[in-house]
This record gives sequence, C-alpha cells and structure tokens, in this order.
Amino acid sequence: MGGAIPAQHLVWDWNGTLFHDMDAVLGATNAAFAELALPGLRSLTLERYRELYRVPVTEFYEALMGRAPTPAEWELMDGTFQRHYARESVRCGLTAGAVDVLDGWRDSGRSQSLLSMYGHEDLVPLVEGFGIADRFVRVQGRTGPSGGSKAEHLVRHLAALADDVAPARTVVIGDAADDGHAARAAGARAVLYTGGSHSRASLARTGFPVADSLAEAVGMAAAGV
Repeated sequence: MGGAIPAQHLVWDWNGTLFHDMDAVLGATNAAFAELALPGLRSLTLERYRELYRVPVTEFYEALMGRAPTPAEWELMDGTFQRHYARESVRCGLTAGAVDVLDGWRDSGRSQSLLSMYGHEDLVPLVEGFGIADRFVRVQGRTGPSGGSKAEHLVRHLAALADDVAPARTVVIGDAADDGHAARAAGARAVLYTGGSHSRASLARTGFPVADSLAEAVGMAAAGV
C-alpha cells in the first residue's frame, strides 16, 4: 500500500468499543430524559440514538430537546444517567473478539493503551476485573467532571508515552466521531468501529476509516490507514 504507515501503537477507547455497554447507555439515557418529563421527548431506540449521538453530550441532548438544557436540567440528567448506568452496566461484557485482538496485537510485539472518558477510579477496577489490564502499557480514564472533548485527554495520554510512542505511528480505535477528531488533533490516525454509539452512516460521514469489527479495525491499523 503506497504511502501507508503501519501502526506501532493502538489507543483503545473503552465504552462502546472494548466494553459492549450500549444497552446500559441507552437505558440510562432514556431514564435521564424521563426525569425531565418534557413534552415531545420520547424513549429512544438504539437506531435513533446512534444516528443522533454527538459529543459534547449537551449537544446531543439539545438535538433531542430542541434547545440547550439548562444547568439545572443538565445536572439532573447527568446524575440520573450516572446512577442508572452504574446499575445496568454490571450486566455488560467485553465486545466479541476483544481479548483475541488485544492478545494478538501484544503478541506481535507492538504496544497498546486504553484511554476513556469514563471516570478513572471506576475504569481501572473494571478493566482489572475483566483480566485484561496487563495488555496495556497505560490505562487512563477521565478525572474531573463528565462531558467535554477527548482531544485534550489524548494529547496528554500520548505525551505520557512520548519516549516509546510516536503519534504518527499511533492509531486510535473508538466508536465515536470524537475519537477521530481527537486523533487528528493529536497527530495520530483513527479507525472508527460501528458497534457502539454511532451508526455506520454517521461514522462514514466523518471521513475517517470505518470498521465493522474490532478485528477489522486492527487489520486496518496494521495495514496503515
């Protein structure tokens, strides 16, 4: 492949990518909207969620409400979402094939890390509980309030790995358009996975490479997307 730069490092997203939690996310989102009881809001199907989802999450809520949520509404919805998600996500597991692709990449002698907007104190024990923490050279979750963009977090994440990881040889694998934009801002590349928060059509509109399985995403990264 002329001009292709094979990846030497992968940065994995967690929610919706390695962790198959869309049932919990959808249920928590609908619970958050139910708290507002606003006319015109209805329960979301997975298809509608995936077509409309965007980051920051306040813009997603605005698209559904027809206006921006007030600070009080945002606080209520975010709190409700977090409570419902914490309760429902314990039933969720790793995405099919996740362990195989993580093992395959590690065994090839290349490196990988995990970066998530999920709270760090909750993320680390969850990753350890699935027995996969040793596959990563770094596991990093969000610190501070929820929401916001992933780009600044990715820049700091790669800076912490700077001695061993070059952004130009790094591919981010995630399920959201924000993963692609973050990768571009950090000088890395991205492959977007269709099994999470976005529909295939909405991911394709971003212009980033799109994969329908984790194995396909890794293959594209290895080939030099």
